[in-house]
Order: sequence, then structure tokens, then C-alpha cells
Amino acid sequence: MSYEYNLPAGTVWNLIIDGKSVPAVAGRTFESRNPATGELLALVAEGDAQDIELAVQAARRAFDGPWSRFTPFQRQECLLKLADLVDENFEAFSLLDTLDMGAPISFTRGRRQRAIGMLRFYAGLCTSTNGETLPNSLPGNVFSYTLKDPIGVVGAITPWNAPLTSTIWKIGPVLASGCTMVLKPAEDAPLTALRLGELVLEAGFPPGVVNVVPGLGAEAGAALASHRGVDKIAFTGSDETGRKIIEASKGNIKRLMLELGGKSPDVIFADADLDAAVAGAGMGVFGNTGQICSAGTRILVERPIYDEFVARLSDFAAALRVGKGIDPATQIGPVVSAKQLNRIMNYIDIGLREGASIKTGGARLDDDGLREGHFIRPTVLAGARNDMRIAQEEIFGPVASVIPFDTAEEAAALANATQFGLGGGVWTQNLAKAHLMAKAIRSGTVWVNCYGLLDPVIPFGGYKASGYGRESGLHHVEEYLQTKSVVIQNG
Repeated sequence: MSYEYNLPAGTVWNLIIDGKSVPAVAGRTFESRNPATGELLALVAEGDAQDIELAVQAARRAFDGPWSRFTPFQRQECLLKLADLVDENFEAFSLLDTLDMGAPISFTRGRRQRAIGMLRFYAGLCTSTNGETLPNSLPGNVFSYTLKDPIGVVGAITPWNAPLTSTIWKIGPVLASGCTMVLKPAEDAPLTALRLGELVLEAGFPPGVVNVVPGLGAEAGAALASHRGVDKIAFTGSDETGRKIIEASKGNIKRLMLELGGKSPDVIFADADLDAAVAGAGMGVFGNTGQICSAGTRILVERPIYDEFVARLSDFAAALRVGKGIDPATQIGPVVSAKQLNRIMNYIDIGLREGASIKTGGARLDDDGLREGHFIRPTVLAGARNDMRIAQEEIFGPVASVIPFDTAEEAAALANATQFGLGGGVWTQNLAKAHLMAKAIRSGTVWVNCYGLLDPVIPFGGYKASGYGRESGLHHVEEYLQTKSVVIQNG
């Protein structure tokens, strides 16, 4: 099978506004480069506030116009058609994600079920939204009921760490609800979102229902977050940016859905199946080169097995094959950019200064063929404490901080001693202990004897500074609807 992608260097990818491929009003572009090689992939139109304005206008026209007349069945038909188109083009999407942000082709190709499953899941929800008839105690013959109305124009801002599935996670419920969208993809990996925007049109959605405006966060993202014509913002990214979006939303009291950072605990008890726990917890940190918001980067290990676990995890990490994502044998690809690589290396230095020690990794790869890319060896830091910066701040790279504990109560306290609460894991063969820890850990998801598994029916979101709102699950579409009460006096 060929793993080449026909993407001539220097090709310009335009914005998608009102169903048309258009350059940015200011005429600017930015580069998209392959993080494994540094090679230029494409030039991308750089949208700013002027382009956001045009996109919001187009989304509003579509919302008030042709899209408002689509029945739930028609929305469902279009979403199912989009799912079929993504399925037909999935190999190309996998390659595009690999080239644009560096994830191994084995990883991106392995997300087929998730990508297609989400679209078909949201298609099923198109026809399941309903109001209620409400018995009331008003005098006379009064009938009361509720309706569910789409909120309106949604501004979506997606991250770069999983371009296809992150974009579908935003687009799917918006289209199912009858809202329209202006999407600002991450500037580090915008190509997949633009290609998906083309398929939205091919699937039969009217022009303006989905508009895609890549650009810099400080310009296009900020303009979208503050725009008074946008009724809701759905954002996935850092807690720092999330706080700015909250501030920007005050102008017209936007509704918000925020999936922010994480510093998730993964708790390993002495009675755990260590073969499963080492591999599961290891990939809970190193998978996608650690570029996952819910990565279990704080590994809490019961003291009697601490040394053995650290040794086995270090061997596991050292054996992972790091290389270009386009190689099917690669398990760990590059991080997305030189900026991100420098950030990770700086945190490793901080950890060493704070008293942790490197058991494996901790260095950039400069082997032949990898020197021009942004590669780092999977890193295990032992002797870590929960109050260290490496245990409290999101690194977003393949760095595990391994922390000992003595009792289940201490493990729960350490797990919750963070500003974040996105994910968490527990490894034990004791069912009662598993249930107790799942209840004790204050995070949106707790995985037991596994890590990072996701399904469209399972809600996902955060506690504390990891944000609010839930994506996936039967109520995800409800996040884009508002309830209207109707009261009728009958004679």
C-alpha cells in the first residue's frame, strides 16, 4: 500500500465561507509544515477579524434561511452522507493528519471507527430531540408544553492534536441540532478541517452552514470569541486560552462549552496486573506523543511495587519505536512544532532541578533522517513529588512523572491535588477498591484497568479548571439547544 499523499508544496488552501473557497480578505497566508521533516506542506489563507465577520454573516443567513427549513430527517440524511464521504476518504484523512501534525499513521488509521461512529451517532440524534407536555396547576383550561430550539450561530475552535476527530466532535452535534457554525481550526494543523468543510458541502448541507476560517488564535480566534453575532463558543484547548474566551464571552453573554487542560492521575495499586498496567499506563502518557488533554501523565504507584514499576515502565518506553509518522512501524511520532518541543525540554529541565531523575529518554532525537523533525524520546521521571511543576502543569508531551503513595486514601488525595479534573485511571484487581477510587477521583472520566477509551455514547468533559459541558453522550446535542415554554389559554 502506498503511503504517499499528493500534496504539492506551496499549494494554497483557502478559507471556506458561504460555500465558496476564498482567500483571506487581507491576502495573507501562513505555512503548514510537516513536523517530521520540516518540509513545507501548504500555504494556508490566514483569516482575521474581517474574515470572521463575513463567516458569521454567512452562518446567520444560513441559520435564518434554507437551513432552518430542513427537517430532522433531512439533517439526518446529510449527516449520514457526510459519514459515508469521510469513510470513503478516510485513508486520505489519515495521511493528512499524519503529515500535518505528526501522529503515526497506525494511530490515525486506527481512529476510523471513532470518526465514522461519531457522525452516525449524531445523525441518530437528529430525530430524537423532543419537548414535553407539562401538566400545570393554572386556573382554567391552560395547556403548556416545551419546544427545543437551536441556539443559533456557533463558533468552534479546535486543537491540533487530533484534527479529524476533534473537528467531527464539534461539527456533528451542531449539524444535528440545526445550528450553523464558524470553525477556527488550530493554525498548527488546519488542513483536515478545510478538507472536511469541502465534504460538508458535498454531503448536501447548504452554503454557510459550516464555514472554516483558519488563522492565528490571537486574531481569528479572538475575533470569533468576542463576536456579538455568535451565540455559543465550543472550545478545546488550554485553560489559559479558555479563561480568555470566558472573558470575551461577556459582550453578548455567550453560552460556552470548554474542554480545557488536564494533568490526569493514573493510579497503580500493588495488586494490579503489572503487564497490563505498564503497557496501558505507558500508552496513556506516550500515545500521540503525549499530546492528549486527558493523558495520564501523573502515574501514582503504590510503594511496594514502585521500583519495579519504574524499571518496567522505563524498559517499555525505551522500546517504543520513534520515527516519522508515515512509517507504519512507527509508534511515537514527532511533536507538532519546534515551539512545543522546546516547551517539553524546558519542563524536563525543571523536573531535574526540582529533584526528579530521568530513568529513560529526556533527550531530543537527532538520528539520521530525524534531525530536521521535532522528535523526543519518551521520558520517565522518577522520584517525582506531586507538588513539583512537572506534576502540576500540563506539559503536553511524552513525559511521565512517577509518584509513590502508601494508602488508597493518600492516592485519592494526591489524585485530586491539582487544578485540573479531566481524566484519571485506576489499575487494580480488587473490584471494591476500583469502585471506591472511581468515586473518589474528581474528574470527568475515570478508566479502570484501561486508559483513554472513548465511545460516542460516553460523555466526556472536565471538572474544575478542565472546563465545563460534556461532549459525546445522548445529551451532547442538548448543549446546542435551548428550551422554550409555550402556554396556551384555551377559551
